[in-house]
Amino acid sequence: MGKQYRSTSEKIFDAFNYVFLALFGLLAILPFIFVISGSFATDAEITKRAVFLIPKTFSLDAYKFIFSTDTIMRSIGVSIYVTVVGTIVNLFFTVTMAYPMARRNLMGRNLILNLVIFTMLFGGGMIPTYLVIRELHLLDSLNSLILPGAISAFNLIIVKNFFQELPPGLEEAAKIDGCNELSLLWKIVLPLSKPVLATFTLFYAVGHWNNFFSALLYINDPSKWPLQVMLRQIVMLSQSAGDLSSMDPTFVQPPEQSIKMAVIVVGTIPILCVYPFLQKHFAKGVLLGSIKG
Repeated sequence: MGKQYRSTSEKIFDAFNYVFLALFGLLAILPFIFVISGSFATDAEITKRAVFLIPKTFSLDAYKFIFSTDTIMRSIGVSIYVTVVGTIVNLFFTVTMAYPMARRNLMGRNLILNLVIFTMLFGGGMIPTYLVIRELHLLDSLNSLILPGAISAFNLIIVKNFFQELPPGLEEAAKIDGCNELSLLWKIVLPLSKPVLATFTLFYAVGHWNNFFSALLYINDPSKWPLQVMLRQIVMLSQSAGDLSSMDPTFVQPPEQSIKMAVIVVGTIPILCVYPFLQKHFAKGVLLGSIKG
């Protein structure tokens, strides 16, 4: 096959695309580089220099302040537990509810689907939810961060639609071979659903990792605070320490601005490490429903 001829206009268009995408990529990554660099800088440098990518004075004071006690490592363990267990619970209930709802001959299917959609439009609110959590004796329990959001209605509908698009011939062939419903789900449907499962695994995991408001409402024991709540407390502590230093000249003020940036780094890096393991299926999963056939 001969070399394909490309006109001058096509070459100019491709060059423009490369330059545009490169600039767009830099605009996306520069804030992250600035935050990471700021976490290793001093407060004086952050105040004097509006934007920089490499700090002039390399300092670990912000990270020393954050990791000065074992509370951070404990809160990281809590966040990992809530994220892993919560994601497993989310996927289990989402799949086991979406699979039967994908059957068009299911009795009461439309009623159940309408009830699911209703929850997307109307909610009880913060106070009724708190009262439910209290009556279930889930206050100060990590289950209060997992069970209330066990199923996302939106994600459930997407997974249901994906199951509906699977070829019906697979089910018929599996049943001829003697598969029951559970075997069909485990051996046929789930292996074919890796893209959608990988996509919503990431969505659920990021949601659990970044969630701090539920912990503020339901968790009073500091030993059970997840990472996001603990980092929030560290930022508030650094600000109050700044007020204390103005009253006591002998008090060593922690680097308030660099602590805020170090908090962002500590709270972001762990969940970023999950993405490479799901990247293979994620790009395909986010396009679900855009093409049918």
